[in-house]
Amino acid sequence: MTILPLHPADNSSSPEALRDFLARCQAEVRRSGRPRLVSISLAVEALDPLAVLESIFDPRAPHFYAERPAAGWALAGAEVAAACTAEGPERFARVKAWAEALLADAVAVGDVTARFGGPHVFSAFGFQPETEAGQPFPAAAAFVPQWQVGLEGNTTTAVANVLVTADADLEALAVRVWRAHRKFRALEPAEFPPAEAGPAIFQRREAGDYPAAAGAALGLIARGTFRKLVLARAQDLRADRPLHPLRMLNGLRQRFPDCYAFSFAWGEGPSFIGASPERLLRVRGGELETEALAGSIRRGRGAAEDLALAGALLRSEKDLREHAAVVEDVRARLAALGVTAGPAAAPGVRRLANVQHLHTRLAGALPAGVHPLDVAAALHPTPAVGGEPREGAGEVIRQLEGFPRGLYAGALGWFDARGEGEFFVGIRSAVVEGTAARVYAGAGLVAGSDPEKELAETDLKFKAMVEAITA
Repeated sequence: MTILPLHPADNSSSPEALRDFLARCQAEVRRSGRPRLVSISLAVEALDPLAVLESIFDPRAPHFYAERPAAGWALAGAEVAAACTAEGPERFARVKAWAEALLADAVAVGDVTARFGGPHVFSAFGFQPETEAGQPFPAAAAFVPQWQVGLEGNTTTAVANVLVTADADLEALAVRVWRAHRKFRALEPAEFPPAEAGPAIFQRREAGDYPAAAGAALGLIARGTFRKLVLARAQDLRADRPLHPLRMLNGLRQRFPDCYAFSFAWGEGPSFIGASPERLLRVRGGELETEALAGSIRRGRGAAEDLALAGALLRSEKDLREHAAVVEDVRARLAALGVTAGPAAAPGVRRLANVQHLHTRLAGALPAGVHPLDVAAALHPTPAVGGEPREGAGEVIRQLEGFPRGLYAGALGWFDARGEGEFFVGIRSAVVEGTAARVYAGAGLVAGSDPEKELAETDLKFKAMVEAITA
């Protein structure tokens, strides 16, 4: 990426000046014969990226939103400057190759070095490497948005991205960027229509047969075919009025500030939303961070019961064994990338609003030349959402569950031209469109698992999403 010593406040102070700058970029495009992504970053007064997304929300346009309220950051992007889809086992590598070529030729100006400055690639990878017929999201989808807004602490950076081609209409591009930056400087977020009491759910139907699937999975585990299988449930809900995904997202981020509140849409109508507790990876300042999150128990009704339940989880042979399998698998996959994830540590307990998990943080220096998508490809899917061993688990899970997962338990996140990025696992989630929502929840099965207890665990996880839908 080429960073030019120009600043929008000085060199794009009018539509005409902006058009002149884009004309210089277009002249270079004509000389090189390759389109160029042009990215213009501008530090602005503090904005809530979700409010920005709400103000222009269009279910027919792709968007990406992720936020971790407790960590003090949020990032949103919408509409498409450039996009890529991919299928098959090499989908991570194909998206990486596309993005690296695009970003290598990019031209960036303005507050590029600010947090969330410069072009970002937003992406979503389904649980399975192939897209099943009728599914609304590709197996791999990535895009650079026409606009993005990122917030960390008190710093907000607004970015406009345009793809300049040899025959691009520069007048139209200049007007689009000018309007976007003016809007970011004085945003007046659109209000949701006045809401009645939450929508009534008058239909709720299970998509598969979880007890039968769990029994079959435990049979495979008993025979030694797998050491662990994670099976999901899906429930289809129908409401008496349209469900707005961003209204639901507001509720999720308030209920689960320690989780990733997220929304992803590819422009076909549905939005995939959720509040995921599980980081897949973060790359920042040359360090890679990931985690193991497996083994669960409910929250207590008070502090004493909460502590007692956490202690029971830490002493549970079954849950410790399940957690250790995830840690062992993640360490081995990081080692194959040249990452040493520090000394072994006993798991701790991570408390969420409705459930407690065994948790182990894993971190280490990322070798030069290793891209965040290389790490995502190595880790996804972890045994926390798939199976152990990984080989063959995806096909068995699909057969037992009886429905396609789509983006559920997939990998969603972003990366930038500096090689930094963050991905999370798409769990505690739902696909929302119109008056319908499909809600997902899963639980891990190992030797000694009790299907009734796993069923109760998934009920707890369903509860959070259903309450957000009906709030």
